[in-house]
Amino acid sequence: MPASPGAVARLLRPHQWAKNALLFTALFTSHRWRDTAALTAALLAFAAFCAASSAVYVFNDARDVADDRLHPDKRRRPFASGALDVRLAWLLVPLLLAVAAAFALALPRAAQVALAAYAAVAFAYCLVLKRLLWLDVLALAALYTVRVVAGAAAIAVVASPWLLAFAGFLFTSLAALKRHADLVRQDGVDLAGRAYRAGDAAPLLALGAAAGMTAVLVLALYVNSPDVRVLYRTPGWIWLACPALLYWLARLWTLSARGRIDADPLLFALRDPASWGVAAAFALGVGLAL
Repeated sequence: MPASPGAVARLLRPHQWAKNALLFTALFTSHRWRDTAALTAALLAFAAFCAASSAVYVFNDARDVADDRLHPDKRRRPFASGALDVRLAWLLVPLLLAVAAAFALALPRAAQVALAAYAAVAFAYCLVLKRLLWLDVLALAALYTVRVVAGAAAIAVVASPWLLAFAGFLFTSLAALKRHADLVRQDGVDLAGRAYRAGDAAPLLALGAAAGMTAVLVLALYVNSPDVRVLYRTPGWIWLACPALLYWLARLWTLSARGRIDADPLLFALRDPASWGVAAAFALGVGLAL
């Protein structure tokens, strides 16, 4: 049976490319968005990560066919549903990795290393890490954070310790939220192919929420640090971002407890009007600080 273009498109998960917008973080935090060369480099890095992430998704779906068929949502994926032959993965994965490498050729060596690190951790996650208790959460957080690092490397700037600490704690919270949401929506059933049991929602909530609050604390400490005055004229306005972030995290965790988070938290936020409002408040605080 010939492969359907629509099924192939779903297999690549282009909607997940939105996560790669994190590659533009350093471009904006370093205030280099008007620099054409930096913008071009960031776009190349974005394209490379989109191809690499699609390769990982194809590989993951090929390996997880049996588990996906037991999941209420994942059973609709092209391989799990039978819409595509699993053998197609062994053609697409190397092809997509070659495309990613081609885009990365024009980037600095540090950005290439970051891309390779992303691919290594992502494939390790698919093979082993996602089945290990809490290591899967840390691996997911690392995959988000390395995008920020790669974006900085692409434009030849160093990601500040403040940014890395903030990203690390924030993405740990969101990764724990993803697992928590999966457990709640399974309604008392163990997660197939994962190390989590039905009763593990409570520790995920506790530690994930704590990581989120730590991210808010890091942001608050940054506002009061000498470093912030190098980039912002009136950094006090960034205080607006702290309650906005606190509200957003509290809301997401509450919705997860109610079984309302039906996707990756970042993707859920893209179609959530309240999250857009929080993003606007965050941007307003930073804009006024400039």
